[in-house]
Amino acid sequence: MIRDLCDGQLEGAEIGSTEITFTPEKIRGGIHTADTKTAGSVCLLMQVSMPCVLFAASPSELRLKGGTNAEMAPQIDYTVMVFKPIVEKFGFTFNCDIKMRGYYPKGGGEVIIRMSPVKQLNPISLTDRGSVTKIYGRSFVAGVLPFKVAKDMAAAAVRCIRKEIRDLYVNIQPVQESKDQAFGNGNGIIIIAETSTGCLFAGSSLGKRGVNADKVGIEAAEMLLANLRHGGAVDEYLQDQLIIFMALANGVSRIKTGPVTLHTQTAIHFAEQLAKAKFTVKKSEDEEDATKDTYIIECQGIGMTNPNV
Repeated sequence: MIRDLCDGQLEGAEIGSTEITFTPEKIRGGIHTADTKTAGSVCLLMQVSMPCVLFAASPSELRLKGGTNAEMAPQIDYTVMVFKPIVEKFGFTFNCDIKMRGYYPKGGGEVIIRMSPVKQLNPISLTDRGSVTKIYGRSFVAGVLPFKVAKDMAAAAVRCIRKEIRDLYVNIQPVQESKDQAFGNGNGIIIIAETSTGCLFAGSSLGKRGVNADKVGIEAAEMLLANLRHGGAVDEYLQDQLIIFMALANGVSRIKTGPVTLHTQTAIHFAEQLAKAKFTVKKSEDEEDATKDTYIIECQGIGMTNPNV
């Protein structure tokens, strides 16, 4: 996909290969289609292409096909409800139109991402978590799965959260995806906590054959609660997705996180090697974090400039 975005040369990109050679050229805007032909995640296609098209010569439309709610990747609901509002703090906006939802193993989903290029990215500071003010979410079934499954996942999640957070109304909507907007069968849940300073945290889970609905709901709730315990201002899944934008931004960015994930360490390693950005990771020195596993990731961005804008 990236080769096509920039009329580049790519060698060795086949199954079984242990090495690729990639030579990029000028990044083009316009319409680009990428199809995983499986339940491969459209969100991962978006993750890799977004930093590129921000520096294209003209606006882009990315037509991405595959899984929208797949394992080992952000669900599209996470991308829209958590990633989007936070990443837009870097000074750009994008539109995500979910045409069709697709699940493992069939895929068949499609989303359209539209965005315009920028001159430069602004640095961000996400270090003040604030207090949790709202908890909401969506619990879905698609295809042949009964609506009761969506209701059961939501109810189990609410019960789990109530044990720890008693003073907030937890609003998880059960949803039956409409036939014309979902391909195949699937079920899952995403729960979001919003704070007084605009931070967003999520917990999510997908149903699998033979796993009862309550377990799926509880898994998502426990993931959310774990992300609220560490005192960071981003959840464990947003950490690594922000690294490349911090590296490219013009100035110093800082984010407060819980334990730094292996994904984040890897993203920092490559951002330093490829973009020559400088990162530091330090234990948070704030009093309220003394007993917690909380870190500050700071980056001196390279101030990448778009020559076309």
